[in-house]
Amino acid sequence: MSHQSDLIASDILAYLKQHENKDLLRFITCGNVDDGKSTLIGRLLHDSKLIFEDQLAAIAKDSKKYNTTDEEIDLALLVDGLQAEREQGITIDVAYRYFSTDKRKFIIADCPGHEQYTRNMATGASTCDLAIILIDARYGVQTQTRRHSYIVSLLGIKHVVVAVNKMDLVEFGQARFDEIKAQYLEFAKQLSIEDIRFVPISALRGDNVVTASERTPWYDGGTLMSLLESVEVSRDARLEAFRFPVQYVNRPNLDFRGFCGTVAAGRVHPGDEIVALPSGKRSKVKAIVTFEGDQPTAFTGQAVTLTLEDEIDISRGDLIVRASDAPPHVAQAFDAHVVWMNEAPLQPGKEYQFKLGGKAIYGRVRAIEHRIDVNTLQHVPAEQLALNEIARVTIDVTAPVVFDAYSQCRGTGNFIIIDRLSNATAGAGMVLAPATGSAQTTAAADIAAMSELERLRAFEVEMNGLVRKYFPHWGAKDISSRD
Repeated sequence: MSHQSDLIASDILAYLKQHENKDLLRFITCGNVDDGKSTLIGRLLHDSKLIFEDQLAAIAKDSKKYNTTDEEIDLALLVDGLQAEREQGITIDVAYRYFSTDKRKFIIADCPGHEQYTRNMATGASTCDLAIILIDARYGVQTQTRRHSYIVSLLGIKHVVVAVNKMDLVEFGQARFDEIKAQYLEFAKQLSIEDIRFVPISALRGDNVVTASERTPWYDGGTLMSLLESVEVSRDARLEAFRFPVQYVNRPNLDFRGFCGTVAAGRVHPGDEIVALPSGKRSKVKAIVTFEGDQPTAFTGQAVTLTLEDEIDISRGDLIVRASDAPPHVAQAFDAHVVWMNEAPLQPGKEYQFKLGGKAIYGRVRAIEHRIDVNTLQHVPAEQLALNEIARVTIDVTAPVVFDAYSQCRGTGNFIIIDRLSNATAGAGMVLAPATGSAQTTAAADIAAMSELERLRAFEVEMNGLVRKYFPHWGAKDISSRD
């Protein structure tokens, strides 16, 4: 392997330091089956000089064995690792690959194009900043193109590169490229995607992937790699308020009690006044502890441990916010978009477990407001939700939960649904807003109204809900009510 950086051979420490300071971009490749997603990733790895010679030899041997690309080396085999994937020439599982250039580090999620694996695609896209939508130049915008584009929009990905692939099969015609561009832009008018760019490529032959192609003189834009290196991505830029979901309470000895987690949004400094939700208790940040020692600040994406000046009651699943920031919502019912991932349909009224942040809580889907037809984006009435379908629903849970709208903060606005019998992940959701008529509201009154719950731990409220549900003859009072 000839690495793209000569510095690694001359000064490894300087290379590692340079590498550490590079920006990281997470992106996903998606599109219809056989559009060339795995081949594109293989081409990016190959042309970035990140493939060892023995790997290349093995791929060349396997290319002859599976005979998927005639005389060409099938670079898709670098990504498709499952035996079933290689035999069928498709992607089934979500494959993650890492590579870097002189300007940036990248993590790629290669997701399946088959409709039956749409749930895998939604999983892969959930952590990405950018999406590459591949379109076969021969067929144009297909059903899965629309489905994946809608899911990308739903998951809050604001940057999309539409790569019109297999241009070599349409003789690199500008008219065909412009036609597909017009088709996609017409559909995208209905989506919430702020930045859409187009590039004509041939992943198999390398045109406009890493190096500019002489066969597209009419295209004056950058290569796919240059677009990936230059796009400006700011995660959770819509919310500047501090959000810190508590994942673990660290108590190694009697003298230390810290709250571990990853900053979902904003930043915090020692001395800042904070509020723990849903209890509403207040304190101040004493220190920001990391493996490398105490830090003067913690910002979005950092995994840290916070210690507080007061011994207040905070448990896993609670949310720490800055007192001076706009508060999140606190409610027992909320509206959300749900992508259903289970063979068994989602049924309103059935009890599921919901995991939002670090908090696990039981609840039910009160109603399916409508199912969304991803081809037309029309709202369709539905009584249940089948595998891979998307709907807007209203959810009731047994105790107050703290959240932001997903469009404002991914880390505090997403959740998963777990089937209680099989313990399988049944669905993924994006919170929209508190449900209409929910007992708790959205503004600063959320924190003020917490006074009655200050002495109650979250598990006590949940236990009370279970007792009232399964043992109504005990006559237990509703301790979560504020009336």
